[in-house]
Amino acid sequence: MSEMSIWAQLRTIPNLLSLLRLALVPVFLYLIISSQPGLAFLVLAVASFTDWLDGYLARKLNQITRLGALLDPAADRLYIFATLIGLAITNAIPAWLPAVVIGRDFILMFTIPLLASRNYGPLPVHFAGKAGTFALLYAFPLLLLADWWSAASFVILPIAWAFALWGVGLYWYAGFLYLKQVFALVKSTPKFNAKLDKS
Repeated sequence: MSEMSIWAQLRTIPNLLSLLRLALVPVFLYLIISSQPGLAFLVLAVASFTDWLDGYLARKLNQITRLGALLDPAADRLYIFATLIGLAITNAIPAWLPAVVIGRDFILMFTIPLLASRNYGPLPVHFAGKAGTFALLYAFPLLLLADWWSAASFVILPIAWAFALWGVGLYWYAGFLYLKQVFALVKSTPKFNAKLDKS
């Protein structure tokens, strides 16, 4: 990964595309809530394309940065949350679905200070977590498409819900694995003492 300053990292083309994707999140959420699923689906398609494009350009231009590694998963999470919240508000999905997906990340948020107390950042994402996120990133656009294209919803909805349920299952399974890793690390590693580290 490139060791550039934050400002220099922000000015790379891949990270500018990531920032554009993040800027579109509130637009996307507004379109869902205001019952414009067609336009929301279009924004999501643009965001998905920039997601692929920034990864391609980062490798092609040798502009893989630490900031980019943070922005990409953050954008994915925000689009998942925005879709869940928007579809729940418009009653296109039951309230339990956003609760179980967002609830999992809320629980894992409490591992951050535990890891920091041992001088660790977030641990690498397990393959099951990546697969779960992948399934959810397929499920929610399909749910959005079914809400927009009601004539084809009898075909789209079963596929969307299959992705959603598998995604939720894998998402939580990966969450339990992550918690297991965190607690094993906390148990085996002494607390980090910043004062001792400076001496």
